[in-house]
Amino acid sequence: MANPLVLIPARMASTRLPGKPLADICGEPMIVHVWRRAVEADIGPVVVATDDSRVAAAVQAAGGRTVMTRADHPSGSDRIFEAAGTVDPHGRHDVVVNVQGDLPTIEKGAIRACLAPLADVRVDIATLAAPIVRESEKDDPNVVKAVGAEIAPGRLRALYFTRARAPWGEGALLHHIGLYAYRRAALARFVALPPSALERRERLEQLRALEAGMRIDIAVVDAFPLGVDTADDLERARAALASRTPE
Repeated sequence: MANPLVLIPARMASTRLPGKPLADICGEPMIVHVWRRAVEADIGPVVVATDDSRVAAAVQAAGGRTVMTRADHPSGSDRIFEAAGTVDPHGRHDVVVNVQGDLPTIEKGAIRACLAPLADVRVDIATLAAPIVRESEKDDPNVVKAVGAEIAPGRLRALYFTRARAPWGEGALLHHIGLYAYRRAALARFVALPPSALERRERLEQLRALEAGMRIDIAVVDAFPLGVDTADDLERARAALASRTPE
């Protein structure tokens, strides 16, 4: 049985929406909404990893746990690797779940779903995808597509991730959700690898793992959570959460 640690990386220096972890959504900072969803998933302890004391203070005020990390990390994966070493230096947690801090509408069921592929010992990293329903998103380079070979209903072995429309031809397309569950050793290996050629070309970090021969499996969930990257996204998140009824 996996013993997960859930880490939520959060930084204030977003280029498109500076300060977005503290953006107000229905009376609470966005990072607190994400933290609550991760806690509701109930798969393990939840810690927000940040380089900013204001983010830490907001999470702590809501009753959450935080860990401070360096400000110069090139990616969220590097941030959670440092955080995991600080929070769990003896490696008691064998899985690290990376929940992006800009997914305030993520469902607790989706967070839980990312663990299922790790039941297969051959899987290094698990992630999520959801069917694309908007026609305009199929050719949108900001919508990352997951391409994989089906190995069970709702489960794929990842072959590629791309900003292009793929695969070609008739059939469903999948929108990749940037939530990952890493085996602890796989996370250590991943952050030690240099950026790969396809990673740099597509600007997709997960391609580094595939190019290195690591196995990523995908759990398919029903809906894509709204990621907040722009002011328009923030307004959509506010509307979505304002209309959501308690479960």
